[in-house]
Amino acid sequence: MEKIPKIIFGKILHLDGDKKYSKKAYNHYQKLGLNAIVKNIPEYRQPQVVYRLLEVYNPDILVVTGHDSMIKKGMNYYDIYNYKNSKYFIETVREARRYDKDKNKNLAIFAGACQSYFEGIISAGANFASSPARILIDFLDPLVIAEKIATTEKYKYITIDDIAYQLRDGKEGIGGIGANGKMIKNL
Repeated sequence: MEKIPKIIFGKILHLDGDKKYSKKAYNHYQKLGLNAIVKNIPEYRQPQVVYRLLEVYNPDILVVTGHDSMIKKGMNYYDIYNYKNSKYFIETVREARRYDKDKNKNLAIFAGACQSYFEGIISAGANFASSPARILIDFLDPLVIAEKIATTEKYKYITIDDIAYQLRDGKEGIGGIGANGKMIKNL
């Protein structure tokens, strides 16, 4: 008799600064049957609470979203002070990477929102981030990234090229260095 493999999807912790989007994200993950914890936490508080939440929930994937925007649109792309919340996303990613190092984990991290400081977030240690072209992103784009990582086997490496066709604005809205999948098949 052939054994049926038991499939365990990656566990997601999603922090979002907007209450309405937190609820929508939770409902979307539930509809997909994914193991996701969604917390509504204002962007400025995310760096302060992320380490403790990672300890409590021990996820494989961290998604950090909310609202962001450039203060002077089309100018000062590389000035952290030209973004409403990017500094908080960057600090949150750094705290998550500190957790990674302390706990010997290998989190896959998505961070950012509309018009976020993409290069700063990636430099802080995110695997994927928004918004390379400083555009408004679709609410579902970070969730698509999280779903792909959660449902891809651990030995497979996922790049933005593997996902871009599923995103509303492709590589203009989301970019990144890639991540290993987090799904496990046990026999």
